[in-house]
Amino acid sequence: MLFELLKRLLGQQSEQDKKLSAAVKTITGSRPSNLGVYKLAMTHTSVAEENDLGFKESNERLEYLGDAILGAVVADHLFKKYPYQNEGFLTEVRSRLVSREALNLLARKIGLDQLIDYEANKRGHHNNKSVYGDAMEAFVGAVYLDKGYDFCRKFIIVKLLALHASVEDAVQNNSNYKSILIEWAQKNGKMARFEAHEDSNSKQERQFKVNVLLDGQVVSTGHGFTKKKAEQDAARRASEALIS
Repeated sequence: MLFELLKRLLGQQSEQDKKLSAAVKTITGSRPSNLGVYKLAMTHTSVAEENDLGFKESNERLEYLGDAILGAVVADHLFKKYPYQNEGFLTEVRSRLVSREALNLLARKIGLDQLIDYEANKRGHHNNKSVYGDAMEAFVGAVYLDKGYDFCRKFIIVKLLALHASVEDAVQNNSNYKSILIEWAQKNGKMARFEAHEDSNSKQERQFKVNVLLDGQVVSTGHGFTKKKAEQDAARRASEALIS
């Protein structure tokens, strides 16, 4: 009786493991050697349980590691791909490739949205938008720990950048409105400044309001759940109004 119960329990867990293992193989091209790190990468803090030491075992530490690995690999790849471009160009393209929006989209393209375990009701709506991008970074961290740096580097370049995140598109499509506005202001002899405040009119989640000032005059106002998003929104409005 006990043997049959253990067999059934192990069988149920084994099916879950098989599903994740198959997904990892499909995404990376190799079966996982340490499935546990991938299970952790797909465990969001909203569903994480405390271990015996009182530590919540979620994907946050792997997210930190994956962010560093991803940034380093992309920086190295761009450095070699564009030997005659300056630091500003390389920094801008890298930021587009590893932005939260780009990583959210990338996670969906490779199917992580079907694997991540999280409880939406425990997080605000705007934070849900970062769950997949966070999982993407955690997954990269898991690949690094499981397979090592060389394999992880090839995975990022061959499986992610080449197939799902075009470097050329990132070069051509500039969505950094703040940079566009500052560059325009410099060329036209104007002083651009951004003033950020908490949005007191927001009735629900914490929001920010940013004013764009040109030579001391407010020319646009933007809103967002982070200062960065509010700045981009304000810069976009100013760019659309001022730059033909």
